[in-house]
Amino acid sequence: MRLCFLVEEQYRHDGMPRDVIAQLRAWGHRVDVLWPGRSLIRMSELSEAVADGRHDAWVLKTVSGGPGLTLLEAAATTGLTTVNDVRAIRGVRDKALAAVIARAGGLPVPMTYAAVRAGEFAELPQAEFPLVVKPADGSSGRAVRLVERPDQLECGAVEAPPGGVAVGGGTEPDGGAEAAGGMLIAQPYVPNSGVDLKVYCVAGDLYATERRSPLHPGQPMTERQVPLPAEVARIAAEVGTAFGLDLYGVDVLLGPDGPVVVDINDFPSFRKVPDAVARVSAAVLRLARHGSDHAPAPALSLIGRQGGPWAEAETAGAVGGAR
Repeated sequence: MRLCFLVEEQYRHDGMPRDVIAQLRAWGHRVDVLWPGRSLIRMSELSEAVADGRHDAWVLKTVSGGPGLTLLEAAATTGLTTVNDVRAIRGVRDKALAAVIARAGGLPVPMTYAAVRAGEFAELPQAEFPLVVKPADGSSGRAVRLVERPDQLECGAVEAPPGGVAVGGGTEPDGGAEAAGGMLIAQPYVPNSGVDLKVYCVAGDLYATERRSPLHPGQPMTERQVPLPAEVARIAAEVGTAFGLDLYGVDVLLGPDGPVVVDINDFPSFRKVPDAVARVSAAVLRLARHGSDHAPAPALSLIGRQGGPWAEAETAGAVGGAR
């Protein structure tokens, strides 16, 4: 197989994907690596690269909001297979959009509100507080804040993320700075033990780990693999169906009313998954050869045309051709 990995600088030394790339090469596959943050990309030549058969698939490991997703979408538009399916990735990278897709898919997610300025959330009823406020394009727990009372949104108690502007604070007279580069989302806090259940999916196989919640940094615990409750397994599998994902992670809280999905990530770290490198590498190869078994979320526009059982049902106007 001939693969191209798009890797953001943040993951340059990360085992996912560094060790996966090494494993694929050890198995005899050709793997090129493109660094979207520090490479000159000849966008007009992407279609020629696909037509010449230089790669069988592209794989994305990038931060939300990074340039890699644009490159992946451009490649998919010319007919190249992507891992995950690029339309599925777009559905989870925007957490405001993800909340809509999740609700439409019947997944248990908190009520979600969106605004550019955190101060707007002060209009919510007192019963909705405390709120969890975070960037709609956030990842890895970045800038997640617990807001106990509406007045904290106005007085700057919601701190600024590193390198960004204040989320809901600042010195503006009308209370609240704009979100850095996009929207914020807010969800009512789900009472929990301070431990997140992270479920990883590797092309249909599910694995669960426990880890400390970013909202409870003082919670004493060691990240570890744990048995996967049947109800949580069902929900995690439904996430793949709803979004069209094959390699993904789901953050679940065991709240007083049952499991609640609070975040979804494409191509996560797969920490504590047994033989993660070999399992993920094998999954990448299978997806590159055969495409996803899932249809992408119906709410998203069709980009390109990738392998899968839905291919013949796509609209005649879709751009690209089946591989």
